[in-house]
Amino acid sequence: MTDTLPDTMRASVMTGVETLRIEDRPVPTPGPREVLVEVAAVGVCGSDVHYYRHGRIGDFVVDDPMILGHELSGRIAAVGDGVDPGRIGQRVAVEPQHPCRRCTQCTAGRYNLCPEMKFYATPPIDGAFCRFVTIDDDMAHPVPDSMSDEAAALLEPLSVAITTMRKAGVAPGTSVLIAGAGPIGVICAQAARAFGAARIVVSDPVASRREGALRFGATEVLDPMTDDVSAIDPVDAFIDASGVPVAVVAGIKAVGPAGHVVLVGMGADEYPLPVSHIQNLEITVTGVFRYTDTWPAAIHLVASGAVDLDAMVTGRYDLEHAADALESDTDPDSLKSIVRPN
Repeated sequence: MTDTLPDTMRASVMTGVETLRIEDRPVPTPGPREVLVEVAAVGVCGSDVHYYRHGRIGDFVVDDPMILGHELSGRIAAVGDGVDPGRIGQRVAVEPQHPCRRCTQCTAGRYNLCPEMKFYATPPIDGAFCRFVTIDDDMAHPVPDSMSDEAAALLEPLSVAITTMRKAGVAPGTSVLIAGAGPIGVICAQAARAFGAARIVVSDPVASRREGALRFGATEVLDPMTDDVSAIDPVDAFIDASGVPVAVVAGIKAVGPAGHVVLVGMGADEYPLPVSHIQNLEITVTGVFRYTDTWPAAIHLVASGAVDLDAMVTGRYDLEHAADALESDTDPDSLKSIVRPN
């Protein structure tokens, strides 16, 4: 906890494609039902990297300077009106979204689909590569002292994996195929194991990543460059964490009757699908866009030891080297890089 709050803070600001600079920004003031969080750790996500390299993701375009980073943890440094002052000093993991709470999607419980959503590091909303952020008080989730700051930050991608498991119908005894052994693929493998999947097949063309997948819960691995992924014994669910069209098609063909397909990876906007296979086997195909009500489950999975997020951290960087953190994905052995703003 910060005893005396400063007026300004350092922030790593994206000012153009592949361009970051350190700026002094005003420390934000928490509004009603908000808390001010002093950031401890920020995980680097593929979306951060995509904005950094390309300046956009689909219709989301970085037109003005923006702070990246949305996987974060920290400590509450101040509270706004209507928030218990006793929360000051509390360690929290931040759910980085601010829905309107009034629209049809919000009232139906799908606040992740709120058309008025303000999501960290999604243009034009600033993220967490800085010392302080504000968030709605109920989006600052208390974490146990046994959980590291880094693991608490990575509850965000674990939330993506939990949503994926729910949509894929993963339950004890089921079988799952995951395309891609990058950060999301590996965290999905861990989540599938925690949800009770008996068979977890992970496909990736990089040998070191396949080996990593085995350490994190995969029961078998495939090299899609030499193995016919579509010819494996049918699985109950296919999860794409690669964004590669050919991998998606092969994965769908590996799904058995009444199975589920969940698209998580960011890939091409459009590509052909094996429609007859989907239709004849009544396969459900859906996507994942963020999450709703996942932090309690994520905290439990980590606190209980069912998921190991600390072991996924392969790089640590200070704010001045945030660009190096964003470039770390070029190393095939890199899983999760952490930026520490303080």
